[in-house]
Amino acid sequence: MAGTEGGRDWAYRVDPYGFERPDDFDYASYEAFFSGYLVVLTRRAIKWSKLLKGKNSIQKSLKVKRYIRKGIPNEHRALIWMIVSGAQANMEQNPGYYHRLLEGEKNDKLVEAIKTDMNRTFPDNIKFRQTADPCLQDTLYNVLVAYGHHNKAVGYCQGMNFIAGYLILITKNEEESFWLLDALIGRILPDYYSPAMMGLKTDQEVLGELVKLKVPAVAELMERHGVMWTLVVSRWFICLFIDILPIETVLRIWDCLFYEGSKIIFRVALTLIKQHQAFILEATNFPDICDKFKQITKGTFVTECHTFMQKIFTEPGTLSMTTIDKLRETCREKLLSQG
Repeated sequence: MAGTEGGRDWAYRVDPYGFERPDDFDYASYEAFFSGYLVVLTRRAIKWSKLLKGKNSIQKSLKVKRYIRKGIPNEHRALIWMIVSGAQANMEQNPGYYHRLLEGEKNDKLVEAIKTDMNRTFPDNIKFRQTADPCLQDTLYNVLVAYGHHNKAVGYCQGMNFIAGYLILITKNEEESFWLLDALIGRILPDYYSPAMMGLKTDQEVLGELVKLKVPAVAELMERHGVMWTLVVSRWFICLFIDILPIETVLRIWDCLFYEGSKIIFRVALTLIKQHQAFILEATNFPDICDKFKQITKGTFVTECHTFMQKIFTEPGTLSMTTIDKLRETCREKLLSQG
């Protein structure tokens, strides 16, 4: 590999998903991580091939859950996401539905809102540029327009463009991306993207309550300086860590999200906070706290996705869906009483 940025081959400046690497990208530490991770990926690919035995189906089981936590190889990712999320079953039960949505009457206001966001979606990704052939903006537009007409209560909301964009990069399939988006917005993320965003606001409060339980010193710091959780974590929830954490890490999080549901988001958030507790507690004022929360999503801890994923299942301790549901209920009631 070329040693200097100037002489660095163009292919290295663009990652395998089409994203241009920033000028300050640390190639040396990334290569050190990736050479080791490649060994893990190769080992996992062999195990997954044996598990699938060339079939396009899989049954949920403890073994499958364990395999998913250790990462789905990219060549199987779209298939496994489709199956475990229920998107595959929905697509098969509704043949032609996606294309009928695209051919039907359109809501002009919705179409306009989506068009406005097209050039703002991954400007650093060469596959989404208008000069690209094929240009993924066209695919993205179709998926979002279809979804907006399928789920009229949600329509279109900023953040959905990034999620749909990632789905398209992984599935390379328009209709599958639509059904995966439906699995996420319709089932996995309760009420995140509706106009009132009640589910999103609730889950940010739930995280605050979980931090009180598991990292009380950080909760106390936030309270003392009057920092609302929404200021530091709203993008973690809305974008499911896209543009917050490195892409390999985001995809590993999504592997678990499609199988285990929204509690994975809390596991990731708690791990980031708990792991960097001492660093966050150095903050002495409001802007300082906000800055620390930006910093904790960078560096080797989050780049080394395999060890990071192991951490999210150990660092926060036990975290049941029952606990989350109870907290959601009380936080939601509190938000509704505040009007």
